[in-house]
Amino acid sequence: METAILFRALLLLFTLSDSFGRICSLGIGINYGQIANNLPSPSRVASLLGSLNISRVKLYDSDPNVLTAFANSDVEFVIGLGNEDLEKMTDPVNAQTWIQQHVQPYISQTKITCITVGNEILTGNDTRLMSYLFPAMQTIYGALSNLRLSREVYVTTAHSIGILSNSFPPSSGTFRPDLAEYMQRIVNFHSQTNSPFLINAYPFFAYKDNPGQVPLDYVLFQPNPGTMDPITNLKYDNMLYAQIDAVYSAIKAMGYTNVQVKISETGWPSRGDSNEVGATPQNARLYNSNLLSRLQQNEGTPAKPSVPVEIYVFALFNENQKPGPASERNYGLYYPDGTPVYDIGLQGFLPRMAYSASWKNELSFLVLFLSLASLIC
Repeated sequence: METAILFRALLLLFTLSDSFGRICSLGIGINYGQIANNLPSPSRVASLLGSLNISRVKLYDSDPNVLTAFANSDVEFVIGLGNEDLEKMTDPVNAQTWIQQHVQPYISQTKITCITVGNEILTGNDTRLMSYLFPAMQTIYGALSNLRLSREVYVTTAHSIGILSNSFPPSSGTFRPDLAEYMQRIVNFHSQTNSPFLINAYPFFAYKDNPGQVPLDYVLFQPNPGTMDPITNLKYDNMLYAQIDAVYSAIKAMGYTNVQVKISETGWPSRGDSNEVGATPQNARLYNSNLLSRLQQNEGTPAKPSVPVEIYVFALFNENQKPGPASERNYGLYYPDGTPVYDIGLQGFLPRMAYSASWKNELSFLVLFLSLASLIC
């Protein structure tokens, strides 16, 4: 019996070991959305991400159950302040109260490194929300400063790629003229506070909308002839990097060269409605596995070759209660039971709800292996 248990444990560990070679060096980020009624508990998710050695997690709120479950781990958290809270957060008293309730109780044990104030506000239709965005960012930053946390936690917001009026060639990237007054203040804020500019970029949408004009290999990081920026003579072999450099160009056009661009969301759906061309498991596997391979190389974009691309993949799980087209519920790398939606080499381990004595023994072997692997990394 003991031999059988040991064999099962070792088999599990060797399966996991294939993933460590790819993930140890990545520091990859993952979006942990929770718009679903069938997700595993945060403590089980903590075990899954620990087995994958994923070190950065982005939330869309400040769920205390999640932050508590990841206490004393090495995971760095981006937490979110919802769009619905922006007006309230323009009051410095409310902002400080929010920090005291949602950050201070957890930060001594859970690494909270960033607060996103709203999500894709400027590409929405609510002009009142747009007017609240920058003041709310200021007051949240002021509250962190008052509590001596501004050096530990940076403040930003996540934008849709739709804030650009022009994205090709990348060197001609510009922000939409109607958003100029907002963008000028926000980019200046990032420059002054040394915080990153976050963009949600999905080449999938470009392909879905124009499958006859956008080459599939170009958006999936597959071998392809690529495109040339006629102004810089830089070659782009994938759309995502071209989008990143277009954002850099738009920021530069406003007079700033010291703001780093990071990808707060990117991914590819494994299923969609009949009109969502390209939403297949095969394409999702190619996009995410090729993206991981590129990240493993620690490379930059053609215009910023010395600045490694930093990305949060969307998303950890399929979320069955997300509204909208079918694709919205099928971006996950994993089903809620912990099985991969498709194979990209990430063989994680989601603990069972309850452990038998034999599985506790196996888990102890797993914990030992993960500890040794983290030391090697």
